[in-house]
Amino acid sequence: MTAGEIRRDPLTGREVVIVAARQDRPNLPTSGCPFCPGGIEAPEPYVTKAFTNRWPPLPDGRAEVILYAPDHDATFATLGRDGARRVIDLWAERTVALGAADDVAYVLVFENRGPEVGATIAHPHGQIYAFDSVPDVPAFELAQPCVLCTEQPSDRTVIDHGGWHAYVPELAAWPYEMVVAPRAHRPDLPSLASGERDAMAEVLIDVAIALESVFDVPMPAMLWIHQKPTDGGDWPHAHVHVHVTPIWRAAQTPRFVAAAELGAGVFFNPVAPPTAAEALRQAVERSR
Repeated sequence: MTAGEIRRDPLTGREVVIVAARQDRPNLPTSGCPFCPGGIEAPEPYVTKAFTNRWPPLPDGRAEVILYAPDHDATFATLGRDGARRVIDLWAERTVALGAADDVAYVLVFENRGPEVGATIAHPHGQIYAFDSVPDVPAFELAQPCVLCTEQPSDRTVIDHGGWHAYVPELAAWPYEMVVAPRAHRPDLPSLASGERDAMAEVLIDVAIALESVFDVPMPAMLWIHQKPTDGGDWPHAHVHVHVTPIWRAAQTPRFVAAAELGAGVFFNPVAPPTAAEALRQAVERSR
């Protein structure tokens, strides 16, 4: 088996990568923050920064870390529109750069926010993986007529601003899950115009604020961006969007995915989506 090779389990159909080398990566920094200016990963001053992951799960530099800001104590919620816009611009820039490689078919931008979901360093950052094929989850979305163009979330809307909306899906698998998408059909991050990127920044800041305040303590969450593959194919249903998956069902109470859900592939959400949306809306309003 080639290191970093994506293979499909013949029994379950799951795509799996075995990366034994990552078992030896440090869990927490032993001294100082490697992402702060002067640290091992950022020896020089920076505003935003991308660099190759030292412990990549994929070969040939196809895994990168994205530093959002030099301030160790910043969060996405505190970046301000200009700071968040710089992050979006870097996401788009790295999508183009990584996607230009002949062996890259899909660029996935993502973030693990909080130690509960595996973020070992508190400094604000995300990551990018560049896959040699289109993974199953975005491939399923891309095979369908564009749901995002017809979605009318009504009482599930959390934020509606500047041609973007954030809403709780009708069939959310996680209690406070959100989708963030432009109302216009845009295929990927690089295709977004300047004004669209500004609006995206503002909406993502409000989403971050909602997650930090809905329970009066920051909620750990996962975030990933689905966009058009970079394999040169015709993907008419590609509509760039952000999936935001917080992992609590109540304050400091995890929503565990249990055996029946994993065994059946059927999720059981204990919080009604309109109820979750109302709580998130109120959290945004309280912050203004």
